[in-house]
Amino acid sequence: TLAVNEPQQTGIAFANELSVICDELEIDVWELITLANKHPRVNILQPGPGVGGHCIAVDPWFIVSSAPDETKLIRTARIVNDAKPQWVLEKFDQMLAQLLQTDADRSARDVTVACYGIAFKPDIDDLRESPALDIVSSLAEKFPGKLLVVEPHLDTQKQPNLGNAEFSEVEHALQLADIHLMLVDHTVFRRTDAPMGLILDTRGVWR
Repeated sequence: TLAVNEPQQTGIAFANELSVICDELEIDVWELITLANKHPRVNILQPGPGVGGHCIAVDPWFIVSSAPDETKLIRTARIVNDAKPQWVLEKFDQMLAQLLQTDADRSARDVTVACYGIAFKPDIDDLRESPALDIVSSLAEKFPGKLLVVEPHLDTQKQPNLGNAEFSEVEHALQLADIHLMLVDHTVFRRTDAPMGLILDTRGVWR
């Protein structure tokens, strides 16, 4: 299982690092990947807010611990993927600052943020090692405004405690939020139009 999953987590790390580079250079990473993948021998994976689940997020560390001096690529891939949630949070801080600069009378407490998805991959209810959940948990701790969480694949009994964050229906969040943070590309989200307001889309749903 370790050998099967490792190429995927390395490929995701490349895509995640590519998304950071493209953001710095103001290049649309989704368009770049689409064009590159037209080559018959190229198959770049899709970037996201990190990697989750037990296999890809945890198992590579067993290989690293077994042969620490020989696993430079595997270790680097894990470092890249593990760093992506913090990068997303930093991008959010920049977006919030941008929003507040446009209205001097407004504070962060007056801002509503919607986070779409907390599962570790699309169309499931599994939260194990989810980078989206880590990001939302961090926002719930530090963001003073209204925080809406949209996770259509969790019923009420399975919703985790996220402090002052409120679980919301997708239509309500789309209409109410000032900042929209797309974290998991559930099919239901892909069927919606891009909302008004600022969008931080880690999955290319509303590009």
